[in-house]
Amino acid sequence: MKGIILSGGQGSRLNPLTKVTSKQLLPVYNKPMIFYPLETLLKAGIKDILLIVAPEHSDDYLKLLGSGAEFGARFAYEIQDKPEGLAQAFVIGANFIGQDNVCMILGDNIFDHDFTRAIQNFKKGAQIFAKQVADPERSGVVQFNEQMQAVKIVEKPKEFLSAYAITGLYLYDSRVVEVARQVKPSARGEMEITDLHNWYLEKGELQVDVIEGQWLDAGTFESLFEAGEYARKKANAIKN
Repeated sequence: MKGIILSGGQGSRLNPLTKVTSKQLLPVYNKPMIFYPLETLLKAGIKDILLIVAPEHSDDYLKLLGSGAEFGARFAYEIQDKPEGLAQAFVIGANFIGQDNVCMILGDNIFDHDFTRAIQNFKKGAQIFAKQVADPERSGVVQFNEQMQAVKIVEKPKEFLSAYAITGLYLYDSRVVEVARQVKPSARGEMEITDLHNWYLEKGELQVDVIEGQWLDAGTFESLFEAGEYARKKANAIKN
């Protein structure tokens, strides 16, 4: 299993903070935001990790993270010249992925959930993770049947579909590269990761697990503040 941290984008929702640095390098309590998704991958035993970053911040990531030796891992870097959707990461990372399974996590997503078992047990197909939230329309949304099997996934639906949002950690087999290459930009002009989910769903090869615990998408001022408070309380709890 290889890992990808998607850490590109403009971070426009966090202007003016992101005029001087990448969103994912902003502090969340006592460490840079990107350390949280990185720790999620490392905890699950993933040691080969590709960081996809914006060109203007590539030196900052290299200075912070280096080769990965400090973390007992191997880091590679790729530039995302223009952010054109989450599915683009698998096209950019095609050579890195090769014939291996891959776990991608978004660089601004912070979880209080242990994905280790799911990652280590993953064999084939695709596996994604949903959480019941108050504002699912901000994300991809999954609709379940009475047996809690996924039947429909829609990106940012305009009408209520369900309260289950798709979180920013995804497991795929190596076929995802070719699937991503076939994805056409949506009306938003992006290569939607929902198209990847639906490809596997139509083949009966998509597993959707509902997770508990905290999930934070630290891409707004409110969620960044909330993430800092969550991290502070967790760090203090460990100390005590």
